[in-house]
Amino acid sequence: QVQLVESGGGLVQPGGSLRLSCAASGFLFSSYRMSWVRQAPGKELEWISEVSSDGRSTFYAESVKGRFTISRDNAKNTLSLHGNNLKPEDTAVYYCTADQSTHPAPFPPPSYDYWDQGTQVTVSS
Repeated sequence: QVQLVESGGGLVQPGGSLRLSCAASGFLFSSYRMSWVRQAPGKELEWISEVSSDGRSTFYAESVKGRFTISRDNAKNTLSLHGNNLKPEDTAVYYCTADQSTHPAPFPPPSYDYWDQGTQVTVSS
């Protein structure tokens, strides 16, 4: 059974930091490109970051470049997203996704193979 279980998130003050983790099971994690996608209230899905299956290549949306870092540990089947200097516009539900497509990076949503349940991140004082 495929599972992506996300942890982290919650309420963050403006200028604060974010740490999200996603634990994968039920599929060959090291064969999948992994992405973080978010959806703010009333807005469409926004791709924000991707890491290649081997972890060597990373990609970021302009909205988070320089503030967010994506990483993965294929030995532990985990994906992480670290963010600094968070802004109110970073408020959204954040999703961890997995896909095996050969689409050139970055691979935009929504046609990923697997999604997690999402976690709310609210940036507010």
